[in-house]
Amino acid sequence: QVRLDESGGGSVQAGGSLRLSCAASGIDISAYYMAWFRQAPGKEREGVAGIRPSGASPDYADSVKDRFTIARDNAKNTLWLQMNNLKPEDTAMYYCATGFRGDSWATPSKWTYWGQGTQVTVSS
Repeated sequence: QVRLDESGGGSVQAGGSLRLSCAASGIDISAYYMAWFRQAPGKEREGVAGIRPSGASPDYADSVKDRFTIARDNAKNTLWLQMNNLKPEDTAMYYCATGFRGDSWATPSKWTYWGQGTQVTVSS
């Protein structure tokens, strides 16, 4: 059974930083594309960042480029998202995903497995 457990969320002021973690079990992530998504109240879930099995050439949403960094450690079966210079509009529930099947990483329906999410709240 595949399980993704996110952690590291919290409340910070604008300009602050957080580091999210996603611990995977029941799956060897070294073979899989992985990603972070987020969903704010009343909004659709959106892709934040995606990373290939090798870790090369990650993909980012325009809204987080140059502020967020996605990384992975296949040996530890773990995915991270370093978030710097956080803004109030980054406030959302953040989800880890794997099991990509398709050609558009930022489309939620293309992903098979999801974690329960970790809340990030940024105050101005």
